[in-house]
Amino acid sequence: MASGTYLAEIVAAHRARASRDRRDVAELESAAAAMPAPRRFTDAVRTASTRGLAVVAEIKRRSPSKGELDAGLDPAQVAAAYEEGGASCLSVLTDADAFGGSAEDLVAARGACRCPVLRKDFTVSEADVCDARLMGADAVLLIVAALEVEELGRLHDLAVRLGLDALVEVHDEGELGVALGAGATLVGVNQRDLRTFAVDNDRAVRVAGSIPPQVVAVAESGVRNGGDAARLAAAGYQAVLVGETLVRSADRAAAVAELAGHPVGARRAGAHVSGGR
Repeated sequence: MASGTYLAEIVAAHRARASRDRRDVAELESAAAAMPAPRRFTDAVRTASTRGLAVVAEIKRRSPSKGELDAGLDPAQVAAAYEEGGASCLSVLTDADAFGGSAEDLVAARGACRCPVLRKDFTVSEADVCDARLMGADAVLLIVAALEVEELGRLHDLAVRLGLDALVEVHDEGELGVALGAGATLVGVNQRDLRTFAVDNDRAVRVAGSIPPQVVAVAESGVRNGGDAARLAAAGYQAVLVGETLVRSADRAAAVAELAGHPVGARRAGAHVSGGR
């Protein structure tokens, strides 16, 4: 990770916080394992995509690149609107410093709908994975660019043990290989470069052909309208994860509906990337 970038700065802050965490990981894991059964995030995407493109609708108050989006949003109201519009799953930012989120946002959103919920945060430790389960999340985000290969495998294995689905985020074919080597079955291709926060709207289409057919594929960032969603569905993505477009919309239910249901095409044959652990 290049120093001085958005991602490096955010991850460094999370690692510093993790280094100060003196909680016993074994106790956290035991408590997390005792939580009620999670909703099945990957299954929800896979099932919805048999009828058309699924939408993972995101709740976030602000972002480092765009500033305030809706600082005073009510996560329960937003979650209900997203579900009304046909969202299959939710993503809730819990990072406080860069995105203005919190665990309370996730709890409120999940309590207001039946959708599985992803904890969207910068996961860097076992305690982070356990905390996701303890706050009621159904899935956790693991970013290849933010983790060492060994860390990714270890955190992915812990998520699986705790019953969480893991959305493993990549930006190119090389990172995809690392994700698959860690056992990822749910992969997100982020079109936003987390080092510069610039969006490349062709990135996900380029990577699509390298994602094995058995892996559930999600396109992230840069989805502005139904046309963008339809293009990604045609490339073989089963879902899009969309935040800014939905949060800024005056009619969030209608905005979700515009993105959902586009026919999902077969991912074009290409050399599938493989990786070892």
